[in-house]
Amino acid sequence: MIIISTDSTADLEHLIKENNIPVMPLAVMLEGNEYYDGVNIDAQKIFESYEASHSLPKTAARAVSDYEEFFTNLTKDGNEVVHISISSDLSVSYNNAVAAANNVSNVHVVDSRSLSTGIGLLVLKAIDLRNEGLSAQEIFDKITALVPCVHASFVVDTMEYLHKGGRCSGVAAFFAKRFRIHPQIIVKDGKMVVGQKFTGKMRSCLERYVIATLKAYNKPDTTRIFITHSYADEEDVEYVKNLIRGFCPDFKEIIETHASSTITSHCGKGTLGILYINEA
Repeated sequence: MIIISTDSTADLEHLIKENNIPVMPLAVMLEGNEYYDGVNIDAQKIFESYEASHSLPKTAARAVSDYEEFFTNLTKDGNEVVHISISSDLSVSYNNAVAAANNVSNVHVVDSRSLSTGIGLLVLKAIDLRNEGLSAQEIFDKITALVPCVHASFVVDTMEYLHKGGRCSGVAAFFAKRFRIHPQIIVKDGKMVVGQKFTGKMRSCLERYVIATLKAYNKPDTTRIFITHSYADEEDVEYVKNLIRGFCPDFKEIIETHASSTITSHCGKGTLGILYINEA
């Protein structure tokens, strides 16, 4: 049997249970306590803590020994594992998983060079390939080749979390709030970089963002597209779904998921992104 696994930053939510995907939860330190992402902490708890104390959690990769235990349990019945990890430029999770895999047989670790459902897209594609009968090595090779094709980007509603996390200056955060600037964050070459800076109400910014993205990355794998958000306004989410249906009706699935506590702690409430594999 071939098992496709990932870590909690893949933001696959209900799809984890539906597809029987083993998940390694990252660690989240909040108010002096350690939690495990998606196990005993979620985004709502982070929002509540931030509202009360204006402090953000710290996130951390799991130790090599944790990955060894994780992989050993998955392979104990002779199974092979293809594990898809958050970008090695964003976390040491990939390096720790590789180190563990060197001590456990039949484990292949993919550096997604992405985050959130950018990882999730590769996980679901790996499951598609497994269902087609490919071997673990073939799945690893094909998924690794697809890594540069994943488009992952988001529009940030508030820059408070980025400022508190040291990712933008107080001056930038002040002007963003004053002039309603909503920056686009793009995952490029495994790192997060700033794209366009949209101004105005969030709904208007999302419209321009979605259309610009679908025009720029216009050769999609139409199997699925994700809308992943950190509890954005429900009407805005539906508006984005309708934009996608109107602009690119060939997508077979539009999947909505919420960002995990790890992702949310960096981007803040209201962030929304569209993520898909672009074949160009």
